[in-house]
Amino acid sequence: MQALARRARELGGWRARVLGLAAGIALAAGQPPVSWPIVLFLALPALLWLMDGTRSAAAAFGLGWSAGVGFFGAGLFWIVDPFLVEPEVFGWLAPIALLGMAAGLALFWGAAFAIARRFWRPGWTRAVLLAAVWTLAEVARGHVLTGFPWALPAYAWIETPVAQTLALVGPYGLSFLTLLAGLLLGTLGLPGVGVAVALVTLGWGFGAWRLAEPLPARPEPVQVRLVQPNMPQDQKWLPGKEEEFFRRHLALSAAPADVMPDVTIWSETAVAFILDQDPMAQAVAAGSVGPDGHLLLGIRRFEDGPEGRRWYNSLAALAPDGATEAVYDKARLVPFGEYIPLKDLAARLGIPALTTLTRGGFSAGPGPRVVTAAGVPPFLPLICYEAIFPGAARVPGDRPEWLVQVTNDAWFGEASGPYQHFAQARARAIEQGLPLARAANTGISAMVDPRGQIVAMLGLGQTGYVDAALPSGLPPTAYSRIGDVPTILVVIAILLLTVTVFSGGVERPRPR
Repeated sequence: MQALARRARELGGWRARVLGLAAGIALAAGQPPVSWPIVLFLALPALLWLMDGTRSAAAAFGLGWSAGVGFFGAGLFWIVDPFLVEPEVFGWLAPIALLGMAAGLALFWGAAFAIARRFWRPGWTRAVLLAAVWTLAEVARGHVLTGFPWALPAYAWIETPVAQTLALVGPYGLSFLTLLAGLLLGTLGLPGVGVAVALVTLGWGFGAWRLAEPLPARPEPVQVRLVQPNMPQDQKWLPGKEEEFFRRHLALSAAPADVMPDVTIWSETAVAFILDQDPMAQAVAAGSVGPDGHLLLGIRRFEDGPEGRRWYNSLAALAPDGATEAVYDKARLVPFGEYIPLKDLAARLGIPALTTLTRGGFSAGPGPRVVTAAGVPPFLPLICYEAIFPGAARVPGDRPEWLVQVTNDAWFGEASGPYQHFAQARARAIEQGLPLARAANTGISAMVDPRGQIVAMLGLGQTGYVDAALPSGLPPTAYSRIGDVPTILVVIAILLLTVTVFSGGVERPRPR
């Protein structure tokens, strides 16, 4: 191991960047659907050794940026799929989107490595330094501009007991501990390796204990049906297909069961027509779930006002008689998917395909809130993309009894995207200690318990439905009470302590 570390430190220039690129690709294998957290403990030490070999902030930036390009290029390869739904119109944007996103997101990693290089010192503290700066870069990635906190290091643990620590410190806290453990292994000294092993062991032990605890029973059982129509994205909006897909929803919702559902959930934008403008269709939809059933479904709707017509991507709760009891409007919209940032500028620059990408675009709703409807336990809606944001299910006021995500993951194709999206939704359940019901057009639809464990599931690309009893929630978790701010402040404090006390100031560049 010492020989490998020495060889890595001796690399420079393009060789170091190529190895950094490879390490980034390896890190992507930690994310779903591969979900091999072990690769983090191979790639992170390699990046630490490569950092030892850099002699300037510019060289460190190049190393971090290369690793980021490898990670985001491999981990977010699914980003090309939305552009291939209409390849004759948007196909030319697919490689630009992938390369642009990978290169742009990698800037956060490059900046983290460059900052760490300014305070680099031999010893175990350099691992703490890089882990702290890297974590803060991930926080920035989740907030700068619209934010895109997809594929955080924490999610490598989603299939293991370690994921339960999300209930304590959230995804940024677990990301810091993950990076710290992996980088400490690279120090090769007994203190660093010992701390790394202890961190993983403690996380695994806490998770195993939490998973072994019995879940409380619900005082009143609630049966839920999740409908998965499996509508191909390139057909969903075709003229003449509306009735076919609507009838598919009706048939799946009305299918008999030993215990008929109290609540049936359809996916995001489940019907192509404007449901609240068609009372007959609305009544038929509600009637398909039985005389006592309630229907939650994703819809498009509009409001006319002084500034013209505004469209919303929404979730509606329908009573058994078809009346609309509640509506939630999606608050976090997908840039370039549901709205175009700087759309007027794009039009002036003469990029017509870009300005028409969203077919007019949606307006954002006022923000997350708990939805109440008669006969339905109070729930917090998450429409598609909203579930990727840490703390998205934290809202002031009364606590919901469950989370409801409606999504159309047909946009992500059948590669890694749907699996990563599902993993992040499961993380929200663990963070809040609340069950999650997830209805996805093409999958993955699932009932998830408050510890992120799958109770019932219908896989990707299948047509059908899932019936499951709604699990009871757990008491509020530490993370649900305090959120991300305390964790971020602790990471900042660790960084400042490392820089001012242990590192002894700025290291001067050494001649090669």
